[in-house]
Amino acid sequence: PQPQTSEHLAAIDVMQLENIIIIQNKIDLVNEQTAENQYKDILEFVQGTIAEGSPVIPISAQLKYNVDVVVEYLIKKVPIPLRDFESPARMTVIRSFDVNKPGEEVEGLKGGVAGGSITRGVIRVGQTIEFRPGVWGISQKGEVICQPIVTTVQSMHAEKNRLQYAIPGGLIGVGTLIDPSLTRANRLSGQILGAVGTLPAVYVELSVDYFLLRRLIGVKSEGEDGPAKVQKLVKHEFLNLNVGSSVAGGSVLYAKKGRARLALKTPVCTEIVNCPYHQAPGLKLWHNSS
Repeated sequence: PQPQTSEHLAAIDVMQLENIIIIQNKIDLVNEQTAENQYKDILEFVQGTIAEGSPVIPISAQLKYNVDVVVEYLIKKVPIPLRDFESPARMTVIRSFDVNKPGEEVEGLKGGVAGGSITRGVIRVGQTIEFRPGVWGISQKGEVICQPIVTTVQSMHAEKNRLQYAIPGGLIGVGTLIDPSLTRANRLSGQILGAVGTLPAVYVELSVDYFLLRRLIGVKSEGEDGPAKVQKLVKHEFLNLNVGSSVAGGSVLYAKKGRARLALKTPVCTEIVNCPYHQAPGLKLWHNSS
């Protein structure tokens, strides 16, 4: 297996994911015997892991062989996630952009667009919404100052379909009255969009319960034959954290017995809840919100 395959397997093992499907792709590039040998190698590779017993489906995505089998498995075997339509609307922003063409006249300018997935509630055209953390900066005292962006939904699209309202599931684009300079080049990526006054607090420090892999997959240390050992977290070490769709750098303030406290370089908006990945160590946030 490639190093990234080992990384994926280690990740789903840590997160205790269920409903795993293993895809054996590009079978059109090998003969029948090679494909069968690869199938046996896959079964041996996942033996003793959380993926043991998961279906292995040989496909050719290019020629669309067995793609229908994958779809059938997803429909019949993977449970439909519960959708919350009653709670205040909330959407994770994955990307944002400026839809105006260069040289556009002032009268024809359109507001910025945010793209992402609604995680709960319903968003409607004409609704007042806010983005958090919004626009942020550093004060003269060195404190992080965040100003949420409040605007109105002007339009919504799912691919080429224009929507009057949108519910959880799938990707949508939300047209707003925001200055397009704030949405250009994914500048709002990682923000949370939702009903005004209902979004979580913004944090500049957080504490996490973490789990370190025993080996650094795909990387060898000098003088060692196998994968490099993962070192313990140390004070002042710099880490990249994924919080929702946001990627935030953080410096370790302390780390002890599977728990670390980090000072973030950029503020994040997130709930004070355990990580949703079943029994995996969860993300827990403390004070220091702004």
